[in-house]
Amino acid sequence: MSTRIPDSIVEEIRNANDIADVVGEYVQLTKKSRNYFGLCPFHNEKTPSFSVSPDKQIFHCFGCGKGGNVFTFIREMEGISFQEAVQLLGEKSGHQLPEGTSGNNDASQSNPELQNLYEAHTWLTKLYHHLLRHTKEGKDGYELLKQRGLTDETIDEFQLGFAPNSKDFTKKFLENKGFHPQSMVKGGLLSYNESGQYGDRFRGRVIFPIRNHQGKTVAFAGRSVNGNDPKYLNSPETDLFHKGKILYNFDLARAEIRKRGEVVLFEGQMDVISAYQAGIKNGIATLGTSITDAQAKLIRRYVERVIICYDSDDAGIEASYKAANALKQAGCEVRVATVRDGKDPDEYIHQFGSESFQQQVLDASATYMGFMIQYLKRGYNLQHEGDRITYIEKVLDEISKMDKPLERDHYVREVAADNNLSVEVLEKEIIDRRKKQGLDKDKNQTKSYTNYQEPTNKGSKLLPAFHNAERQLIHYMMQDLSVAEKVQEQLGGAFNLPEHQVIVTYLYAFYEEGYAPNSSQFIEHIPDPNVKNLVSEIAMMKLQPEISDPEIQDYIRVIQAKKNEQENIASLQAKQKEAERQQDPVRAAQIAMQILELKKSLKS
Repeated sequence: MSTRIPDSIVEEIRNANDIADVVGEYVQLTKKSRNYFGLCPFHNEKTPSFSVSPDKQIFHCFGCGKGGNVFTFIREMEGISFQEAVQLLGEKSGHQLPEGTSGNNDASQSNPELQNLYEAHTWLTKLYHHLLRHTKEGKDGYELLKQRGLTDETIDEFQLGFAPNSKDFTKKFLENKGFHPQSMVKGGLLSYNESGQYGDRFRGRVIFPIRNHQGKTVAFAGRSVNGNDPKYLNSPETDLFHKGKILYNFDLARAEIRKRGEVVLFEGQMDVISAYQAGIKNGIATLGTSITDAQAKLIRRYVERVIICYDSDDAGIEASYKAANALKQAGCEVRVATVRDGKDPDEYIHQFGSESFQQQVLDASATYMGFMIQYLKRGYNLQHEGDRITYIEKVLDEISKMDKPLERDHYVREVAADNNLSVEVLEKEIIDRRKKQGLDKDKNQTKSYTNYQEPTNKGSKLLPAFHNAERQLIHYMMQDLSVAEKVQEQLGGAFNLPEHQVIVTYLYAFYEEGYAPNSSQFIEHIPDPNVKNLVSEIAMMKLQPEISDPEIQDYIRVIQAKKNEQENIASLQAKQKEAERQQDPVRAAQIAMQILELKKSLKS
């Protein structure tokens, strides 16, 4: 049986991974005063509202409200469990979890069925790769990859393999390892026919393992070697594999993506692998479908600039158009590369080499608007007056959506020159379109980190006095055990807002278990993500470092006064109902006036 990860090890790993360093691998941070600031990776924004506190070892976004400690951040970024976050950070800091431990420190429980599938995929990845590289059964697959220009090093790096052209080779192998065929069919590794027979799914194919973002194989793509239909065969969607959420090679490319600040988006696995071998190691690919919103948002979390490098045929151009729009919507700076002579990237690299591909394809990629100007020409005869006007109208629609005046001016002049039109007329058209779209105010704010203004306490002037009093008092309670003890003695859990009652209840328990004040550690003891976000927000409030006894008493007085007023209102409302029941309208009206006066005093 698995056991709980010891708290001592969790704390060692948390303390060994400075949150500013970990977040800095995903977000460009700039230090201002004691904290670091950057663009939030969890929502689209143009001015930084994401703050990291090295002192408290927590983060909080004042835009979307997300917050927590280093484990929270990794879980949110990677979409993984608590245990996986501990393992990932443990590997970074050189810690190893004891054998048999599991992630039961949080609400998630390990799923035996999913773990079973992970193990089966791992075994098959090793088996297929061994067959390709070291056996005569894999010779045909090996020669095919060699013909495509792949080296042994590249084949090993991507763990490419070969599935024998046998009906039950894989089935027998999995059974010998203790895997039941029925669960392997559900996991997409075996097939099941109408005759009630289990069989190998990928037989006679070169195998491309598909890994999730943590580097675990979750699916396979197979390419027929000897003409078997279909030519390409992929794993079906399973509990382990959701193709709309995974990007091929993301696990290997992630470090290079961060280093370059740029990602190259391909259509297929061979394009990614050929580019990787050619030294372009920041390439990823979608898995046989148009890019999804989830994939676009994942890319934007890591990088701003994306070069789309799809095939140059009609289908590839249409796919580029869809991908460009999705990535633009996600907040990316989009460029689109054109592979000449109707070739795909793999063919181009094989024929012309890596240097030509870098210089003539990637470096020469068009801006989003440059691509759109060419794309919108498709289907129009620009020698025909009606077609030309329709085309220009569509281009102006796109230019009008651009935020920066300088970019709009550049493309207006380009369109005017190409079509022998007046710049002034086109500028007026742009102004009219922006007014109709509500875009007449330029959104050309630069993404400034040096000019970042740290947010003030959220709603400190807009919230009622008791609300501010409760939050500020909780802030000091999290920083100082003696403050928490005084509040517990005089007020207990009698805060007015339910979420504040929850926080102080957990905080009292945290201290009773012997923990010292530590916002980052305390956050891990709260199961509700929304409450975690609120705790991080309160912990990040800019207040004086210490609080005096008179100030504590003043906070408590404000909180108790609110509590008393609410109780008084509830009592008066009960008396009002009783007067109405006794058919005494005068008395009921008098009580109603008292209630109104009390509510007015509460608002003030």
